[in-house]
Amino acid sequence: MATDKERMLIDGDARKGSGAVILVSIAAALGGYLFGYDTAVINGTVDALQAQFEISSIAIGFVVSSALLGCAVGAWFAGALADRFGRIRVMLLAAVIFFVSSLGSALAFNPWDLTAWRVLGGLAIGAASVIAPAYIAEMAPAHLRGRLGSLQQFAIVLGIFASLLINYIIQAVSGGASEEAPWGGTAWRWMFAAAAIPAFIYFVVALQIPESPRYLVAKRQVKKAREVLTKYVGGDVDHRVHEIQESLHSDKPIRFSDVRGPRLGLLPIVWIGILLSMFQQFVGINVIFYYSTSLWKSVGFSESDAFATSVLNSVVNIAGTILAIMLVDKVGRKKLLLSGSTIMLITLSTLAITFASAPRDAEGGPLLGDAGGVLALIAANVYVFGFAFTWGPVVWVLLGEMFPNRIRATALGVAAAAQWISNWLITTTFPELSSVSLWLAYGLYALFALLSLIFVSKAVPETKNIELEDMERLESLGSPKPSR
Repeated sequence: MATDKERMLIDGDARKGSGAVILVSIAAALGGYLFGYDTAVINGTVDALQAQFEISSIAIGFVVSSALLGCAVGAWFAGALADRFGRIRVMLLAAVIFFVSSLGSALAFNPWDLTAWRVLGGLAIGAASVIAPAYIAEMAPAHLRGRLGSLQQFAIVLGIFASLLINYIIQAVSGGASEEAPWGGTAWRWMFAAAAIPAFIYFVVALQIPESPRYLVAKRQVKKAREVLTKYVGGDVDHRVHEIQESLHSDKPIRFSDVRGPRLGLLPIVWIGILLSMFQQFVGINVIFYYSTSLWKSVGFSESDAFATSVLNSVVNIAGTILAIMLVDKVGRKKLLLSGSTIMLITLSTLAITFASAPRDAEGGPLLGDAGGVLALIAANVYVFGFAFTWGPVVWVLLGEMFPNRIRATALGVAAAAQWISNWLITTTFPELSSVSLWLAYGLYALFALLSLIFVSKAVPETKNIELEDMERLESLGSPKPSR
């Protein structure tokens, strides 16, 4: 047992390490910034692409969602690559691929060319979406892990905001996304090209941060792991190293077979991760960030007002994520998810009813009047806020922490791949579904919000204040007591 003096020294070291671990967590979360930027950059280009390439609603849905196919593949393999080559090397590779794909998308000469570049960029985004939360969870002490894990989502929403703001500025000075920019080239091409800047910054920053101590221990580089823990985490370093060694069980390479279990082929905790990922997308959040500009234009907003409204949605998203960072380690993960599902159920149902009851234009689409437009705008922003302080960040926090050490990167990769595939399904089907009926689309997302509420209440465990090394007990879906 440690003496009072020893405990004071350990606590002091932990406090010193907190500032350092916050900085490296912010650096790692820049992968989430790329994720968010790529999510939203397509938003301002949809109508321009459809007009320039003269493609159908089904085809534009595929072009918009094509990056998500690459994301699913990148996420699936990122865990295995990270376990073999290290978290930092995968971050660097993701940055390079995204940089190249951004420039390629800007120079695309037909929809198939653009699709290929978008899929390539998706590989990088998928990998970054897995590595950032895994790395942050492996660096952070338990009392900070929820807030630091939420930095991933905060970076995502900042990326979304930056992308929408830059799109708004480019189209404003050009007179529209389809018009020539004052400095040459079509406006929508510059929207894609601007994404190369955060990719370059991510590469430079990733060169400056240390490798994960859990990866170092797994590779028998214990001395380096101790150095990283001492500098960035603090506390009883020897005890932490021992816990990591015990939790890893063995030095054998991790394979996808390690996540197999008795229920439908996978461990129960992996299924929970998959379903969390699917529900996060099936509530339709990325419809807002991929199609909001086109959506608001279709119901009577001008192009400029539609772009401005999309930026407003993004500001609300940032505000909600900041609230999540403040609450996640105090309130807990499960309560936030339940709150979010309830808010989204109410607001999505409101949107569905508003679109269903609106008068129709000549083509049969809803035409919102002043009252209907205000109600829809309020419901959409409350919906974004409800997602932003709950399901947006909390799912990433859970995916980064809920899996046992020995399978974390691999299981996170499987869950993230499911998330990207779900995102692709929602994104691809929305243009055609909305052309049939907007109220049907939002009614479907409301149904998934209801199902998510039931799922969380019945199946999702609380992980607040539980050390990563204690997550082994969650495999049986028990409720372990927080470590002291």
